[in-house]
Amino acid sequence: MVVPVLEEMRIRSLGVIDDAVVELSPGFTAVTGETGAGKTMVVTSLGLLLGGRADAALVRAGESAAVVEGRIVVPPDSPAAVRAGEAGAELDDGALLVSRTLSAEGRSRAHLGGRSVPVGLLGELSDDLVAVHGQSDQQGLLRPVRQRQALDRFAGESVAVPMEKWTAAYQRLRTVSRELDEITTLARERAQEADMLRFGLEEIAAVEPRAGEDTELAAEAERLGHAEALASAATTAHGALAGDPADPESVDAAALVSAAHRALEAQRAHDPALASLADRLGEVSILMGDVAGELAGYADNLDADPLRLAAVEERRAALAQLTRKYGEDIAAVLSWSEESAARLAELEGDDERIGELTAERDALLTELTGLAQQLTDARTDAAKRFADAVTQELSELAMPHARVSFSLGRSDAAAGAAGLELDGRAVAFGPHGTDEVELLLAPHPGAQPRPVAKGASGGELSRVMLAVEVVFAGADPVPTYLFDEVDAGVGGKAAVEVGRRLARLARSSQVVVVTHLPQVAAFADRHLVVEKTDDGSVTRSGVKAMEGEERVRELSRMLAGQEDSELARAHAEELLEAARTSS
Repeated sequence: MVVPVLEEMRIRSLGVIDDAVVELSPGFTAVTGETGAGKTMVVTSLGLLLGGRADAALVRAGESAAVVEGRIVVPPDSPAAVRAGEAGAELDDGALLVSRTLSAEGRSRAHLGGRSVPVGLLGELSDDLVAVHGQSDQQGLLRPVRQRQALDRFAGESVAVPMEKWTAAYQRLRTVSRELDEITTLARERAQEADMLRFGLEEIAAVEPRAGEDTELAAEAERLGHAEALASAATTAHGALAGDPADPESVDAAALVSAAHRALEAQRAHDPALASLADRLGEVSILMGDVAGELAGYADNLDADPLRLAAVEERRAALAQLTRKYGEDIAAVLSWSEESAARLAELEGDDERIGELTAERDALLTELTGLAQQLTDARTDAAKRFADAVTQELSELAMPHARVSFSLGRSDAAAGAAGLELDGRAVAFGPHGTDEVELLLAPHPGAQPRPVAKGASGGELSRVMLAVEVVFAGADPVPTYLFDEVDAGVGGKAAVEVGRRLARLARSSQVVVVTHLPQVAAFADRHLVVEKTDDGSVTRSGVKAMEGEERVRELSRMLAGQEDSELARAHAEELLEAARTSS
């Protein structure tokens, strides 16, 4: 079966490297060189290709940009190839071409399969391609979160299946709880709003306003307030039009117009123009008679009752109370009343929604309680197997008496916070369950197991991390591992065993190791040396594959600092022979 393999990296203007090509191969590749020669730039370059953080300080002095290019052979149906294809990338003869450019100003660009892509996409692909381990990754192993992730990864389906269900239920619980909290919190405000609306509707209902009533009452109040003046004006006008019945001598306008009309009417037959004028005067006479009659009726019917005026003003005051609160006029008040009645009906439905959400929340908490126990049981079982396997590996890494174990615990839910009822108490929970996982190490007999962060030295931690990866390789292998001085703090027999374990890991995965230990480099299938030129830079010819005599010379340098030391050469040849026979 074809597995992803990092074939080659080209590095330009990065740190001390001017322009160099690192050719890799399946199996175990060791990268060595003098201190400061640029070995770590190999790890840095791969980190950039995998979407790592870019630092403008990495750009070689005097250059405008640093460029790292990689060629990774991937099966066309692999997750990495599929994801790259979704981004528009194409394979080049079965290989994925990746590049990262970092400008001196700090700008970063990424390309994948000939297409410009977000840097974040490279990070997504890295999970399926390469596991990078350096000193910072060892520090990461000290964190309980990383330890829990490692345990879950080792457990496989036994944790993954309930965890998938847990994640779905947990996310739904958060949604339901958030909505319930919001509606409960707002319930107080909504209840206050409902009370206000209810009060307003009751106040309006008590007054019972009619559409247009305010306008009608305003007109009536105006009329009642000036009743005497209106009656006097109507009487005077009537007298002018119809005369005063009590005064036979009075002259009225209606009589005068009537006389004029009669005069013209008598002569209308002689001139059509005069006939037209006679008709018009006839109309005026009729109109004046109608007006005079209405004035008489107006004066007789005019209500000057002060009690009625008081009643009108009282009603207008009641309507004014409503218009001050609910609208500019009675029409607006009635509109507010209609809208508020609908809103009140909506607000009064909150209790039903709260009941539905509460029931769903309780059901989700019950489901999570069961899943939490499943996760704990699966992790407990996996922790025993994982710890035993890592302990066995450590015994072969010159730590024969070390014992690794896991501590799985739970914390009580904080006061006022939701918790799951487990073992008769309310337990805190989060997106990964209820378990607090911590890796413990007892380095020698009689020592109490302590967190790895407190119980392991630098060299021991390097071996614990390597042991963890070797165990993982049998359960969930990663195509490529890159270790940056995983052998830090290790020497002697332990260094030989580290080399042997890396060689074993290389049987199922590609392993690239930056090392300063000849005992480790001797086990490599391919040995690369990074060399600087006289001007302090690493050029294209500065990364060499060591074979035969050259490899013996490099191991001698690493052993004694002297390439021509006969004793060192003999030791180097012995290391190579021991590595060949043990593999």
